[in-house]
Amino acid sequence: MGLSLTAHAKINLTLDVLSRRPDGYHEVEMIMQSIKLHDRLEFSPAVGEITLTSTGLPVPMGPDNLILRAARLLQQRAGVNHGAHIHLDKRIPVAAGLAGGSTDAAATLQGLNRLWQLELKQDQLMELARQLGADVSFCLTGGTAIARGIGEVLTPLAPAPRFGVILVKPPFGVSTARVYQGLDLNNLGHRPHTSAMVEALKQGDLDKVAYCLANVLESVTLNLYPELKEIKQQLMQAGCRGVLMSGSGPTVFGLTKDEKSAEQIAGKLNYPGYQVIATSMV
Repeated sequence: MGLSLTAHAKINLTLDVLSRRPDGYHEVEMIMQSIKLHDRLEFSPAVGEITLTSTGLPVPMGPDNLILRAARLLQQRAGVNHGAHIHLDKRIPVAAGLAGGSTDAAATLQGLNRLWQLELKQDQLMELARQLGADVSFCLTGGTAIARGIGEVLTPLAPAPRFGVILVKPPFGVSTARVYQGLDLNNLGHRPHTSAMVEALKQGDLDKVAYCLANVLESVTLNLYPELKEIKQQLMQAGCRGVLMSGSGPTVFGLTKDEKSAEQIAGKLNYPGYQVIATSMV
């Protein structure tokens, strides 16, 4: 008997980089938020091997695919040789700063844990998530959370209001490693105020949330791709209350009062070759 899971994308409402660690990673502090946009993964039993197919947006299907890596890691951790067929219906843009690969990996850990009846606890799955990537831990829990460390130390927050979200993804990807390499920790520009964003979310005040939006990685990515600055300006002119780049980019998002208003604004935008998606927080 198979099962089906949704894997939600995320945006960063804040992203601050505190320091560079001896292992090459960076200490961060950010507020992460799940959004309604999601992929769907279907899991069915199979003998021996793990296979993966996909529909929707194209994704790299080689051995470095995070779904396959998550499945093999779970096999090793549980000491089983069960097989599975996994089908991915891809809706989250790839290499976009929206944790599309990470959320699929998280859903794979959850789905195969159930399919194979392994009965691993959440903390055991979180341990595996940390080995797969910084955003996978958040994607296992979702919702609204402060992420620290390299992104794996999570402090859950009360659910955020269901503000509308417009995503604008240009027709190119951004190397996260390149962005972090280009970061000047002594000159980060406008830095987030985490506690102020937490309070704004608690009050459900969209204007205060918009005012607190900040991502220090913009100091690198927006210089590499000046068109992202134009997208931010155009989203504000179109009626968004606040705009920000998510993660290391290149996706820019705008916030509105609800999903319906996001759809109305998105319908007026003209970005040939870009992906424009109206969704909401969840």
